[in-house]
Amino acid sequence: MANFSKPDAPQFAVDVYQNEYLPEGGREVSAIVTVTSTGGGTIGRAVAAPHLYSTATGPDAAVAIMVDCSGSMDYPPTKMRNARDATAAAIDTLRDGVHFAVIGGTHVAKEVYPGNGRLAVADAATRAGAKQALRKLSAGGGTAIGTWLRLADRLLSSAEVSIRHGILLTDGRNEHEAPEDLQAALDSCSGQFTCDARGVGTDWKVKEVTGIASALLGTADIVADPAGLADDFTRMMETAMGKEVADVALRLWTPVGTAIKFVKQVAPAVEELSDRRTEAGPRAGDYPTGSWGDESRDYHVCVEVPAAAIGQEMLAARISLVVPQADGGFRNLGAQGLVRAVWTDDMAASTSINPQVAHYTGQAELAQVIQQGLDLRKSGDVDGATAKLGRAVQLASASGNADTAKLLAKVVDVVDAAAGTVRLKAKVAEADEMTLETRSTKTVRVKK
Repeated sequence: MANFSKPDAPQFAVDVYQNEYLPEGGREVSAIVTVTSTGGGTIGRAVAAPHLYSTATGPDAAVAIMVDCSGSMDYPPTKMRNARDATAAAIDTLRDGVHFAVIGGTHVAKEVYPGNGRLAVADAATRAGAKQALRKLSAGGGTAIGTWLRLADRLLSSAEVSIRHGILLTDGRNEHEAPEDLQAALDSCSGQFTCDARGVGTDWKVKEVTGIASALLGTADIVADPAGLADDFTRMMETAMGKEVADVALRLWTPVGTAIKFVKQVAPAVEELSDRRTEAGPRAGDYPTGSWGDESRDYHVCVEVPAAAIGQEMLAARISLVVPQADGGFRNLGAQGLVRAVWTDDMAASTSINPQVAHYTGQAELAQVIQQGLDLRKSGDVDGATAKLGRAVQLASASGNADTAKLLAKVVDVVDAAAGTVRLKAKVAEADEMTLETRSTKTVRVKK
């Protein structure tokens, strides 16, 4: 383990958990890489190298709040009021000096506050002005989320800040632009800002909302009851205000003859990163992780190594953390971890599965079988859905993922959790099914 230490800056640490022993001819090495950032979150301190580190409390952070104002937000009428109240709560959570804007989204995107292509700077006056402007929000029109994201990108990119973050709320499906238009907007915004996405009520499409959050390295969730929006928006903004280091990438270097099979985040949620690799010089590639505050995340790295004889050993991968600099280069954060391979004829050593690797392999399977089971249920395949969701119950029970187990119990009747024996419920509330689907990738940490 290595630490990156700098006065007034967060410290990063990398820990690697693996079974490094392979049988003769063995070629696949798996490791769980835990990245931890500590020492951030202090309000109002001066930070050196502002292009690299952000206090997230001053002018080095910018936030755009995108509020759905389509016609469906009027049904019931309290929904629009709850959205206004939630946005006001988020604005109240902004710290002085943070740049911000509010966007009203329909089939077009409109600047609600401050307007004229600008960002406001948070203080008592601008918070009051923004909340006054929210009173003018009314429901009407369609839904074209790509236009909201593009406007947010234009506004956020106008600020010379490190942390750029969006909060997006929708209650409906993206019916007024082609799917490829939304995808093009996501491709354009990727790497420009992070974004948390929320679906309110039950008339939106889970895969659209989770896809937005995934593409922009944010979180996704359901707020089935609009009355819960204010609390949720407050928590989201508090988390955004705690981010201090932007655009952190996991850099993997591998020696000649090796290949990265996959890289995925496995905690706090499963997120595939393999296809997001950008080359970073000979034998090295970067995998984006977004912005960091005081937090810890786990990643599963799988490396294919050349076969070797008993007694040989090699470095399979070197893992470090980097952030971009203003000159186009990268700054190494100093934290480093090593993935090793050692070939042995000790059967007990080479066949043992590392507990962390086993745990997160199960958590990734849990997320997958929930999605598969719900898709099969929607298509009318009762037997297939029962088998997949039964396996999900079994995995959730074995891993101690109590939150997911409770969500599954609202969709299936559990006969035997350990065996994965379940029956599909005849009637399932739409909110319960959507909550399970939206939160299916959330994992429970392994006890180390």
